[in-house]
Amino acid sequence: MPTDTSTSHTHPTTTYRGLLRNREFAGLYSSFTLTVAASTLSGFALGTLVDHRTRSPFLTAVAMYGATFATVLGALTLMSVADGDRPRRTLLTLQCVSLVGVATQAVPGLPLLARFGLLLVLGFFQSLGTGTRMGLLAEVVPNSAYALARSLMNITSGGMAILGYTIGAVLLRYLSPQEVFAIATALTASALLIVAATVRERSIRPTRRPGLRQTWTTNIALFSHPGQRALLLNLWVPNGLIVGCEALFISYAPEHAGAFLAAGSAGMLLGDLTVGRLLGAEQRRRYAFALRLLLAVPYLLFALNPPVLVAVVAVFIAGAGFAATLPLQEQLLALTPDPVRGQVQGVESAGRITWQGLGAAIAGGVAQYFTPGTAITAMAATSVAITVFTRPLVARARAVRVEPGKA
Repeated sequence: MPTDTSTSHTHPTTTYRGLLRNREFAGLYSSFTLTVAASTLSGFALGTLVDHRTRSPFLTAVAMYGATFATVLGALTLMSVADGDRPRRTLLTLQCVSLVGVATQAVPGLPLLARFGLLLVLGFFQSLGTGTRMGLLAEVVPNSAYALARSLMNITSGGMAILGYTIGAVLLRYLSPQEVFAIATALTASALLIVAATVRERSIRPTRRPGLRQTWTTNIALFSHPGQRALLLNLWVPNGLIVGCEALFISYAPEHAGAFLAAGSAGMLLGDLTVGRLLGAEQRRRYAFALRLLLAVPYLLFALNPPVLVAVVAVFIAGAGFAATLPLQEQLLALTPDPVRGQVQGVESAGRITWQGLGAAIAGGVAQYFTPGTAITAMAATSVAITVFTRPLVARARAVRVEPGKA
């Protein structure tokens, strides 16, 4: 696993340009970019559709992030397929499922209940796809370039979210949500074709047959390790609570929601670029706690009902705090045995995404009884408290691997 993730000018893949010269990485990266763009457009379209039909902050928040609820099911049942012997075939199959799901959302007149059901199905397969993709990524790039590769993908995620929310807001002025879903379907199909054309089949060297039993065996070992538990807690909960704040932007200021969402994504892009490209591994670990605080503290300004411009700047600054995931992910990977790295990364991602959905649901529920501004402030304060109280647990995490299947 990557333990030395600092950049080095002597290695051919320790720059973004060097990474993109790797054909397989370029394929994974391009398909990931298109997938994020499709997900952003479809999520924004669905959130807008549900808001127009129901005027419910809770249902709107769940519509935008509802797929995250089902990712935990993938993590608990079949995530071991991420370390199966044919990851390319697995990824292609999962991309096909996503394509069908997004295309179905474009059907006019589809009942809201069916749309929410689709979110759950897509969330389940999305978690498996993420684990498979990250397992392939660890095989495609050298260990020393892994953090840089994750940084680039995080930056791209933020950049595509900016474009997706901005373009989505513009498109929805002229197109129906169903037509925006059709555009998302075309992007998903392109991602599928790129994976098929660029990524070769390879073995992740599974130690046992993937399935429910192997998934649970590895998960038990993962959660039995105190260092890994602490890292997962900090990767999941504070981030999820802040995503809950973001899920209230449409309810907080409908006419400015696109600006808020774009500002948060822009801050995330800047943070990942700075932390992933300009800081070494030791510097990333040193600033991780400050970054986790930065993620939540600016949202406390919403208690004062600030002007829109001030609130947008606060959201931008807070977005940079999402870069705290990079040093935490590096520490988690340093504790992970090679044969189960796809599953562990999939569990980490699935848990983080699930907590984003939980954060959106909690924030939406609070906003039903209080104002969206009050809910945003409460979520941010809770995130700060968890970050502060769990700091000693993260500091005690040690890079001692656990053998697969052993607690």
